[in-house]
Amino acid sequence: MKLFSIIIVALSNLLLPAAPALAHAMLDHANPRVGSTQPTGPREVTLWFTQKLEPAFSSVEVRSESGALMSSGKAQVDRADPTQLHVALKPLPRGTYKVIWRVLSVDTHRTQGDFSFRVGQ
Repeated sequence: MKLFSIIIVALSNLLLPAAPALAHAMLDHANPRVGSTQPTGPREVTLWFTQKLEPAFSSVEVRSESGALMSSGKAQVDRADPTQLHVALKPLPRGTYKVIWRVLSVDTHRTQGDFSFRVGQ
């Protein structure tokens, strides 16, 4: 009986697929692109993540080189694509801008990060 149990456990480990691991919502891509130079200031920043986001606990802000807040209003998770987070921007003069994001995925994992882009040459 003991040998039979060992064989059953071994076979089930080989034949049954492993449960997928829960991952965090990581930044997939952004517009403007990470590290890019834009000829003119964009009207908004849009971020795409690898998982759906919880709107009430996800944010993004854009800051100038001096630290001034350049995002206008609250960041919004897109209703049609809950992996997308966007925020409107004030008019951006030439310079380097830092995008700072903090998100909570629907599986309750928090992640955060930042990147920069440039306006002008």
